[in-house]
Amino acid sequence: MITNLKIFSPATVANVSCGFDVLGFCLDGIGDIMIFEKTSEPGIKIEHIDEYGLSTDNSMNVAGITANAMLDHLRLDHGYRIIIDKKIKPGSGIGSSAASASGTAFAINHMLGNPFNKNEVTKFAMKGEAFASGAEHADNLAPGIFGGFTLVKSIDPLTIIELPTPKELFATIIHPQIEIKTSESRGLLPKEVPLKNAIKQWAELGSLVHALHTSDYDLIKKSLTDVIIEPYRSPLIPYFNDLKRACLDVGGLGCGISGSGPSVFALSRGEDTATTVAEAFKAVYKDAGIGYDVYISPINTNGIKILDN
Repeated sequence: MITNLKIFSPATVANVSCGFDVLGFCLDGIGDIMIFEKTSEPGIKIEHIDEYGLSTDNSMNVAGITANAMLDHLRLDHGYRIIIDKKIKPGSGIGSSAASASGTAFAINHMLGNPFNKNEVTKFAMKGEAFASGAEHADNLAPGIFGGFTLVKSIDPLTIIELPTPKELFATIIHPQIEIKTSESRGLLPKEVPLKNAIKQWAELGSLVHALHTSDYDLIKKSLTDVIIEPYRSPLIPYFNDLKRACLDVGGLGCGISGSGPSVFALSRGEDTATTVAEAFKAVYKDAGIGYDVYISPINTNGIKILDN
């Protein structure tokens, strides 16, 4: 049995415009560092070595809740010390809570010799994610655990479909330094939507899935449309429409809200275009007096990574 493990748990983009609560993809180079140590004493001990002041009470921390769910299920007589260096700012919209939950479920499963498959690992992580977002969903969790693009076909029973990633696809992320809590953002959404909007949205989702399978970049561009969620959430994001316009003006395939925001993602064909989109994003915020971070990333098809201690 492995007694020590260090992992990189990556940031993720959920929804991808047309796939609210079901579609997501995994980023590379942006993520949390997590260290796990087996302890002889039962229970979970959480330590944060970052600046965000998150609770270390294992009943109030997504990593602790996830770990406790696994320990309770297996009735283990030992525990774990979890040290978290969170590089993904909470409330950023790129899967901060999901990284903690998925990283914990992945790591403990690996240390135990992988008794659970990826679907089962995701189900444990959903327990922690529900604490942060107010609902059990897997659109951020699945890309981190499976890698690449994933589609959540069903929550009960949990069914994850792995989608192919076109080789030249890159993401650009801009994160304005404001916080939008997922639970609050979900509260803005309508309970009912017009049938014509629902029809358009599921047509765009089917189109995007086909485009990923065929590496049809022009079809990806035509499919990154959200007529259901974006109209309600975009007013919370400064200069959102300017960011979308800037992305398309310099050759990006499309642009949308990452998860519940405030981060905004763009997809591009090739790293050069993704870099150009990043510069266009920066130009939008240059004179706005808004702090921001910008990331350029290939699609991470591996998901969570084991690191050398």
